[in-house]
Amino acid sequence: MTPLLPVADAQARLFAMAPNVATEYVSLAAAAGRWTAEPVIALRAQPGADLSSMDGYAIRFDDLPGPWRVIGESAAGSAFGGSIGRGGAVRIFTGAAMPAGADSVLVQEEAERAGDTLVLAGEGPPRCGASVRRRGLDFERGAVLIDAGTRLTPAAIALAATGGHGALTVNRRLRVAIMATGDELIAPGTASDDPLALPEGNSAMLAAMLADLPVDVTVAGIIPDRLDALVAAFSGAHADIIITTGGASVGDHDLVRPALEAAGGAVDFWRIAIRPGKPMLAGRLGETIMLGLPGNPVSAFVTATLFLRPLIAAMAGAADPLPRMLRAELSAPLPANDRRQDYLRATLADGRVSAAAIQDSSMLATLARATCLIVRPPHAPPAAIGDTVDVLPLA
Repeated sequence: MTPLLPVADAQARLFAMAPNVATEYVSLAAAAGRWTAEPVIALRAQPGADLSSMDGYAIRFDDLPGPWRVIGESAAGSAFGGSIGRGGAVRIFTGAAMPAGADSVLVQEEAERAGDTLVLAGEGPPRCGASVRRRGLDFERGAVLIDAGTRLTPAAIALAATGGHGALTVNRRLRVAIMATGDELIAPGTASDDPLALPEGNSAMLAAMLADLPVDVTVAGIIPDRLDALVAAFSGAHADIIITTGGASVGDHDLVRPALEAAGGAVDFWRIAIRPGKPMLAGRLGETIMLGLPGNPVSAFVTATLFLRPLIAAMAGAADPLPRMLRAELSAPLPANDRRQDYLRATLADGRVSAAAIQDSSMLATLARATCLIVRPPHAPPAAIGDTVDVLPLA
């Protein structure tokens, strides 16, 4: 038996296996949720001119306390064409360009108008430059708006669009094939009188876990526990990543490893110092990465969270593909840990976290109720109520 591989070492080795992925130039709509392959540079300043941030009147500060003569109007998309001289004012609306000569906005609540005559009202005069958004306040032309390797959230998409971009360079979408192994498995929803028949839920769970990522998923279905069937499935998969569930251990019916080797691939590492999920393996079949996840659904979920999703993020161009953890206070004590890194199903509320009382990896109901995983490092000492621990939020 090879020694158990620490989680961080396994993640690093998995990222090192990943091949380079080609880039493509796609519309902003198609780029959403993907990672930038290069920095996004502003093609324009924002705002592109001095704008009013309020409805009111554009004036010269030196003309306070007034009165003024209203000589025109400036609206968003329809700027006043002239300039303001001494004693002049222009009716202005939020987002409209400041007229030449004006440097401040007298908001409409602080003004009284009779015909074209405008006087100061309210509690006091505005400060110089009041209610004006200066050109380039948000960003200047040539500024780096988004660093390479950044995920394109809705806000980032809006930023890129405002910066003048209609399309961005990202890594292409990845092809992922999901295969379940096991003669005991039946398709979900299939009626069976056999009490030992097990509905296969891992494929649907994994596909759901990848739904927010830039991948095209193929679910290959249930592969029987036969070496020839697995070899044929591996050889026929046109994918960047093959995911199997089940058959990754050392029993007589655990055939993923020999099937990978028979198909011409090789295992890079196997057996992780993790609970649940120890028998996970990773290897290569040509340019395809193969991840053999445990068949136990909780173990498959945890290993997919820690290895599969980060691998996809890394191949998709993420600068920081690992999941982000939080710190939270324990609301119940935890015992000392052994040599494996534990991921305890738990609930998080108001900055306090509570582990489920029973952590048996067969219990899917406990996983479905969990909102996070408590991360317990190898050989962690006992933890008391109020101690802070690392917490991995679950979507």
